[in-house]
Order: sequence, then C-alpha cells, then structure tokens
Amino acid sequence: MSEQNRPADLPPEAVRALAETVRGPVLLPGDPGYDDEALGFDRSVVHHPALIVGAVHADDVVAAVRFARDHGLGVAVQATGHGAALGADGGALLLTTRRMNGCQVDPDRRTVRVEAGTLWQDVIPAAARHGLAPLNGSAPFVGAVSYTLGGGIGLLSRRYGYAADHVRRIEVVTADGEARTATEDENPELFWALRGGKGNFGVVTALEAELVPVRRLYGGGLFFPAESVREVLHFYRTWIEELPDEFSSSFFMLDWPDVPEVPEEIRGRFALHLRLSYLGPEEEGARLVAPLRAVATPLLDTLADIPYTDVGTIHNDPPTPGSYHINTFQLTRLDHHTVEAILALVGPGTKSAVGIEIRHLGGALSRPPRVPNAVAHTSAAFQLYSAGVLGIGEDQAVLDGHDLVVETFRPWNNGTRTLNFMAGVAHTDPEDVRQAFTPEAYERLVAAKSAYDPGNMFRYNHNIPPTTKGPRA
Repeated sequence: MSEQNRPADLPPEAVRALAETVRGPVLLPGDPGYDDEALGFDRSVVHHPALIVGAVHADDVVAAVRFARDHGLGVAVQATGHGAALGADGGALLLTTRRMNGCQVDPDRRTVRVEAGTLWQDVIPAAARHGLAPLNGSAPFVGAVSYTLGGGIGLLSRRYGYAADHVRRIEVVTADGEARTATEDENPELFWALRGGKGNFGVVTALEAELVPVRRLYGGGLFFPAESVREVLHFYRTWIEELPDEFSSSFFMLDWPDVPEVPEEIRGRFALHLRLSYLGPEEEGARLVAPLRAVATPLLDTLADIPYTDVGTIHNDPPTPGSYHINTFQLTRLDHHTVEAILALVGPGTKSAVGIEIRHLGGALSRPPRVPNAVAHTSAAFQLYSAGVLGIGEDQAVLDGHDLVVETFRPWNNGTRTLNFMAGVAHTDPEDVRQAFTPEAYERLVAAKSAYDPGNMFRYNHNIPPTTKGPRA
C-alpha cells in the first residue's frame, strides 16, 4: 500500500492495523490489484471505494465492518457482482467475499453450508455425490448466498419453492460489528428479514440450506425457426396450463450471433429458445413435450435425460461479464394479447436492442413456506425479465426499449418485482425496491432495518432505508 494513495480521512495507522488483522488483501485507490478487485460481473456498476477488503474468513468480515463503523464508512459487499446495484464511492468500504468459498454437505441431514462467495457450480457436484441437489438458479456461476437471500427462482422452484424457503441457519455480521446467528428460534426477526431482504441487514458470511433428493432431470431446449415462433408461442401458452409442478419452462428469442460458440443449427439466424425441465422419468417428460414437438419442427432439440450436474446446460446462460440494463416484473397471465405484444417487441424482424425472457411461475412459488420469510409469494403466473447490453453503441435504443416494455406490459403487470432480477443501476430507487415485497412485508423490513442498521451502513444495494437515521446515513 503506497503512503501517498491513502485517503486523508483514513488514518494510515488504522489502515495498517486492519491490513495486519485480516487474512485477505486490503487495498487503497492506486494500489496494485485495486481495480481488478473492484470489478464485478455487471460492469454497469462501477466501484471506486475508499478501501477494499478481500475477506477470506468470517473474522475478516467482522474486522472490516468494525473498521467501517469506527471511521464512518458505508459497507458495500460483492461476491460475483451479478446482483450489483449501486457503486461503492469514496464514502464506502467494499468487502469482496469471493475467497470465502467453503461448501460442506451433510448427506444425513440433507443440508449444505455455503460461505459468502461460494458459487452454485461448487455446490451442485458436492451435493450430487450424495444424490442431492440445491435449489440453484439457471446459471451455475452465480453466488449461492446472494442468490438465496434474494429469493431464488430456479428449475426446481415450481416443485420446491424459492431457495430462501429452505434456509435453516444464517451466520451474519451486523452493522455493530457483531457476528450473529439467525434461525427460526434465534434472532427470528433477523432470520425472516434476511431471507428475501438480501444485504440490507448485515454481511452474511455463511448459510445452511436444505437439499432435495434429485439426481436427474429430463431437460434441455427446443429451438424453433422464425416462421414457427407465433404458432409455437400461442400453443405454449395453453399447453402449460395443464403441466404438473414438476415441470418448469421459460422462453427467450433473438437473432443468434454468427459465432462458433452458438450451435450451428441456429448460428446467424432468429430462433425461439424454449427451456424445459421435468423432475420425473424421461418417458413421462417426453410424453408431456410431444405436443410441443408436433406444432413445428425444431431447428435444434437438446432434450434428454441428464444428470443434475448438467442443469446449467438447459438455459446455457452466457458467463460473460458486461454492462447490462435490466428490468423485471411479474405478469398475471400469458394470453393471446400478451403473446402478440411480445412478438411485436422482440419477435422476428424487430431487431430489438432488448431481449425478453418469460418464466412460468406458480406451483410452490405461490405457496407460503413452512417458516415465513420476506419473499413475496404471489399468485403471479409468469415473470418477465428484460435485458439489454450497454456500451456497444446502442445505449439509447436499450433505454427506449426498456421504457417500451414497461408501457406495453402495463395491463398484465401485477405490480411485483423479483429482487434478484433487478441487478444493475436501472432500478435502485427505494420505490422500485418496495415492489419486491408485499406492503406488510416491506413495513416489517423497514422495522428490522431500523433495528439492525439504523445508520444505513449497508446502503450500496437495493436499499430499504431505515426510519431512523444515524450519523452514517
């Protein structure tokens, strides 16, 4: 750490003492490694904090939070940077947790303990060795803890509910610098708030969650050509009405780039991608899908019986960091007019700068869990997720496209957002965040925030402001 790069308001001796205490790096602006340490997956959020601490152990988190408390800094937390909201500025300490990647499976209790920076791609194979699976999302390279705290909708969710519904124990460092345990019986209000309220109440250093007995899936994708898209989508919207909770699906369409990474069958052409998975025998899954296959001939059909360790191949989300503009809200229904609206915005020939994904919800996602949490378990049937790439010369088209999405789908918008799909700088206003919760839950979250973080130390996030403001607000 170079002496001349120390901010004037951070005493050099205090920074030096912190660096001698924690096991990971302590970096100031201008230090080698500072810029790389601050980088996250979503580059639309840029961090320029007064100080970065790369935590290796929960004790490092305690030391960092206490340092921030004593020096009037806010705390921003980053594992992978998928769910970033607000950039850490000169009034913040950025705590990076990617080195905290422990994962311990207890096959007898069917649980897993994951540390703050652990990725799903580390958890999935560890659980699979025991015939178990976590309630991960579609992208295995996302952080398990942050995903779970934001609710967590994945390919098993219509059967088992949100990932947050299956958390048993949380280890967290709160704004006073104390390490606490939150369970159904210990600090129960904090336990309720963390499961859905994400990083507003402290830094979660580890959590324990239930695993489910899943070894295999019938899953993959059906890719249909441009000329079949309208017919397929109108069939799909009625077909899903009779599906069991064990069946999950979503769709996305675009002009696929002409690059080697894209399968040859769809490379350089427009195609609709139906992502399908069935938690049951291959024969039954094939029977359920047969009517879809009969509507039109797919360009590519990857449906097969697969081990759960291959679950990431179903959506095949790109693991490429970039600058993204993202929006999400839930839909009451997918009817004829909704499908036509989707086609008008992003269908063949539109050359849209914004992509739209529709996920089928329902099932256990609409039922309250055994142990209540802050997640809004609404009866919405679908989730709309829209995304555009910034920084490639189409920024205004992306922004205008998102505005058009919001206006077009207003008749079907049920007023609820999903916190994990609000990543990026687009929707960080507290009024946007409020829409991720029921009115009753939001008021309860404000009360919990006021109790555990009255000074709003944890504000570089999708923030829930406290009602009482301390000196660090």
